[in-house]
Amino acid sequence: MPRKPVVCLAGTLDTKGTEYAYVRDALVAAGVDVLVVDCGVLGDPYFTPDISASEVAARAGIDLDDFTASIEGAGGRALAVAKMSEGLRGLLTGLTAEGRIDAVVGLGGTGGTDLLSGALKNLDIGVPKLIVSTMASNNTRPYIGHSDMMMMNAVTDIAGLNRISKQILINAAHAAAGMANGYQVTKSHAAASKPLIAISMFGVTTPGVMRIREQLERTGFEVVTFHAVGEGAGMEHLIEKGVIDGLIDFTLPEILNHWHKGIFDPGCERMKAATRARIPQVVAPGAAECFNFGARDTVPAEFDTEDRDIIIHNPNVTSLLATPDEMRRLGEYIADHVNRSAGPAAVGIPLDGLDNYFKPGSQWHGVDVTPLLDSLRAGLDPSIEVIEKNANINDPEFADAVFELFRKQWARHREPAPAAPAVSA
Repeated sequence: MPRKPVVCLAGTLDTKGTEYAYVRDALVAAGVDVLVVDCGVLGDPYFTPDISASEVAARAGIDLDDFTASIEGAGGRALAVAKMSEGLRGLLTGLTAEGRIDAVVGLGGTGGTDLLSGALKNLDIGVPKLIVSTMASNNTRPYIGHSDMMMMNAVTDIAGLNRISKQILINAAHAAAGMANGYQVTKSHAAASKPLIAISMFGVTTPGVMRIREQLERTGFEVVTFHAVGEGAGMEHLIEKGVIDGLIDFTLPEILNHWHKGIFDPGCERMKAATRARIPQVVAPGAAECFNFGARDTVPAEFDTEDRDIIIHNPNVTSLLATPDEMRRLGEYIADHVNRSAGPAAVGIPLDGLDNYFKPGSQWHGVDVTPLLDSLRAGLDPSIEVIEKNANINDPEFADAVFELFRKQWARHREPAPAAPAVSA
């Protein structure tokens, strides 16, 4: 008889024990088994867990009794959160690798969310993971990172049961049970049958990306598209983890957003993962000339100047044009990262516009991006293949050229390594 799905319920049973007991009972009632992991360091657990806080602490290389005595005073709580999160991460990684659990759920305020998210967000994509958190109505990026972890707004503080909190907690239990029940199906969709190619995309580079995507899919590739609104961080993360087999980095506004702390800042250095991963790539400077803030009245004064060309993309997104000096820096940056690529790399340059902002009738039609393109050309190693087209980046002529350029890099990537020279006796 196959085992029931198992939901791991992890968190601090000393301070949130009543709520954890309620969720545990709701999970059992939903027809799944429950593996309870205690992460509390302030006192005895409200009920006996399956895995104790001492075992979690041991995973971080600490003795819980000695550790508890040492965390009193300023900074102690932060240290406890960091160490128990480290231990929980190691524990959950092992449990998922061994196939012993099918979902993870936890509850937290600020400290609990830090503890849980540090562990859950590092689990593989596809592993069901959910935190009911008082922080879910705020900026969730520090907690979610690049992961597919879900956060449910607790609405009330997680401090006792009442008619509101019960509804939220039981919904969380049902969500976790449902994901656990479907996890085997989820895993079946992760089976790799085709090479997975990543493409970066913005609204103003969508036509070119869609044409390339169609051609890749027709020729035996699977395609994953990353919206360049900060999700480039997720793309970088998956390249680092070895999930991505090839890259067409077609859209680069996140570079300037990172430099200027725009709303689409990925929080990391873009293009860096491909300097280490031995995957084939083609780079095009799509939308590299712009960075973004929210509504027009949110643009910081330092950027809201007469020499800065500004487009209201929509009521909630404003696009700002790079200065000539920034464009030169962008070209140097892109060339440097392409030169350092660990795998086969090439560059495509559209001479009639880096995105739809340059189309006839649009505000940036005719804008000079020569400083960017000149510094890019000048900085590239002579071994890097470059194609240039008198076309906008979204024109079929350019998209088709990028597709063919990628196929060449893919073929180079697939070539067998040269045989070692024979050694005479």
